[in-house]
Amino acid sequence: MKYTRLTKEQFEELNQEFINFLATQSITAEEWKEIKEQKPEVAEEELDVFSDLVWEGVLSKVEYLENIAPQHMYLFKVDGLQLRLIGLKIKVDTIDLTTKEGFGWLRDNLMSDEVELFNADKTLEADKNLKLFELIVQGSNITKGDLYKYLEDLIG
Repeated sequence: MKYTRLTKEQFEELNQEFINFLATQSITAEEWKEIKEQKPEVAEEELDVFSDLVWEGVLSKVEYLENIAPQHMYLFKVDGLQLRLIGLKIKVDTIDLTTKEGFGWLRDNLMSDEVELFNADKTLEADKNLKLFELIVQGSNITKGDLYKYLEDLIG
């Protein structure tokens, strides 16, 4: 398995897609029930293959990721095989960027010496989707890139 298996809730959300997936392999509902009961290891493999297909589909469409923690913010843009980063670190221990108040403080103090802004580019040489998946596992969320675009225009 390349990524992680979808959760029960995710499988429930993707029920119709999973049925279609089984149908592409000529597995009927009755046969699926039989596989689960008599060959659980085969059922597990099918769940894993479907999970990887879903992750590949999702990851191939990712354009922006955000990782926001109390003292830092990492904003990523996927640009072809380039991963562009705009990052910032807060030098004030009492500020928490994950709160509304902390975010307000950042807005008011973005260009102060208490905020360290930086950017970097990295070439995604190997498996681009796997790198994006690793960022998600480390706490990044897929976004529309509003924060990235805002900061890019600001520091551009």
